[in-house]
Amino acid sequence: MYNSMSKVASEFINDEEIKETLEYAKQQKGNKELIASLIEKAKLCKGLTHREAAVLLECELEEENEKIYHLAKEIKQKFYGNRIVMFAPLYLSNYCVNGCVYCPYHMKNKHISRKKLSQEDIEKEVIALQDMGHKRLALETGEDPVNNPIEYVLESIKTIYSIKHKNGAIRRVNVNIAATTVENYRKLKEAGIGTYILFQETYNKEAYEVLHPTGPKHDYAYHTEAMDRAMEGGIDDVGVGVLFGLNLYRYDFVGLLMHAEHLEAALGVGPHTISVPRIRPADDIDPENFSNAISDEIFEKIVAVLRIAVPYTGMIVSTRESKKTREKVLELGISQISGGSSTSVGGYVEPEDEEDNSAQFEVNDNRTLDEIVNWLIKLGYIPSFCTACYREGRTGDRFMSLVKSGQIANCCGPNALMTLQEYLEDYASVDTKQRGEALIREEVTKIPNDKVKNIASEHLEEIREGKRDFRF
Repeated sequence: MYNSMSKVASEFINDEEIKETLEYAKQQKGNKELIASLIEKAKLCKGLTHREAAVLLECELEEENEKIYHLAKEIKQKFYGNRIVMFAPLYLSNYCVNGCVYCPYHMKNKHISRKKLSQEDIEKEVIALQDMGHKRLALETGEDPVNNPIEYVLESIKTIYSIKHKNGAIRRVNVNIAATTVENYRKLKEAGIGTYILFQETYNKEAYEVLHPTGPKHDYAYHTEAMDRAMEGGIDDVGVGVLFGLNLYRYDFVGLLMHAEHLEAALGVGPHTISVPRIRPADDIDPENFSNAISDEIFEKIVAVLRIAVPYTGMIVSTRESKKTREKVLELGISQISGGSSTSVGGYVEPEDEEDNSAQFEVNDNRTLDEIVNWLIKLGYIPSFCTACYREGRTGDRFMSLVKSGQIANCCGPNALMTLQEYLEDYASVDTKQRGEALIREEVTKIPNDKVKNIASEHLEEIREGKRDFRF
């Protein structure tokens, strides 16, 4: 039976409920009255159920689809404004004991160059990332209890936080590692991580087990219930996602929203972020072998309907996507993007060559961080390197209550401007700095609270004079 409050994977991600939802949505795809009523409901910014969102995703009425896209843009602006949070992945190791058929790290792949960073290597990678201007990292590693035990991950986090180079500092480490125990999640919390991120890949249990034929990741329930254990271990910000292209996108879209509903119902707070990666070419992996690839148009609609269905949740798109696609989905709902990314182990210090491939997937947006910052500014966005909420304890239900009330804007806007000013002073090209300064001057005038505006203006001037790390 479907039960969003249950802690059992097969009950809160219920196959029968998903299939009934998909059949219902299919029957309603031309029901203009119902679709219009759902759009009106969504305007309240309280979100939609998985079944309601499935109806909007299935909608084939051009006029109503235009309303869906327009509403997604409005909701994005209401909760996230024109701020775009910047981050980069850091791959520690590609040793892995799993047999995932879509990932080049799978243990049977003899072509890929296996690597693991030492703490000295990590220091060099982090300095390279700091020299770009990054303040927030997403830690990535394959699952291997011998080569990548939790102790290695914890030591690496400690190393990352300890490195101060010139004006550089990594202020927040988010972690994307394999499903683990409550005890290990407690250790990650104590290490000061931000968000714990784990992609489900697909919510279809039968497809999941075929895609993960060997290794600990084969256990669907253990993987799917990981966020419950993470929250039990004290991590109150978790990030979910699926890898679109592995399974039928409609099924995984509904499963993703059911997972969000479960976290809200059973644990009191929904996902902090939702990621929407699509499968990409990689060593020993050909996306053409996966028949469920989705078009740009479908991808854009998925982003738009997710933004409407979960208005408070941050949404992430990586350099898997092209500049063109990223530009489109930024306005439809995406609030975080990676920039200047390397998906190989040690790739920031020594970019890989064809003979020494250790990348998890091909990057589709190869621009430098400065080029991406410049591009965002031209589009009218504020590239934000802010990590204040984590460091001020605004996480979990506290963060969500501030977002839902709209009060978070009093923090996010000024913090984004101050961290952008830091970037302009320390790392930006001449052109980027000129454009960024003009944007900041314009945006400061829009801060609604006069007291906050005055304090932010003072801090911006202090940053120009050499001081760093102010936050609301």
